Amino acid sequence: MDLSLLSLSIGIGLVVSLVFSELFGLAAGGLVVPGYIALYLTRPLDVAATLVAALVTFFLVRLLSSFVIIYGRRRTALMILVGYAMGLLISLAVETGSEAAAGANVAVALVAAPTVPQLAGQAAFEAGVIGYIVPGLIAIWLDRQGVLPTLSALLASAVVVRLVLILAVPEDLQWFEARPSLSLSSEEPTG
Repeated sequence: MDLSLLSLSIGIGLVVSLVFSELFGLAAGGLVVPGYIALYLTRPLDVAATLVAALVTFFLVRLLSSFVIIYGRRRTALMILVGYAMGLLISLAVETGSEAAAGANVAVALVAAPTVPQLAGQAAFEAGVIGYIVPGLIAIWLDRQGVLPTLSALLASAVVVRLVLILAVPEDLQWFEARPSLSLSSEEPTG
């Protein structure tokens, strides 16, 4: 991916997150998260997988905190670690499902040409979690300010970032979306 598009998206996301925080008193799931989510708004399965990973992380850490004292840095680190693990598990499940769907489509292709529902089913298995630490960052804010306020602020801020990207760099955004694999694994934020 063009690093300048990622940088621009994160920069716009930082500004939008600050504005949302000042105007509405809501954090958008971490400062860099709206920029990442904005790049994937045309891939709703990726966004959904990321939000599912974040929600599972939030609930697992909340459940664990009823047995173990978890607060401060420990809680933050645990949220990011569990979010990372959830992202890996979902990615493995998607990869396994994708291989199974590809095998089924090969078998069907030997008998007849694939139909539209078969191709749609194959595309459904191409979803994945966005980034490595994004689910953990979202889970931190789910814990701090609640599920509905965090998800609302996150989705609204991601849409605003996306609109600004459409106005600012439509060609770069179109190039990014045309790529067969939208992977940000090598451009993950460090903290």
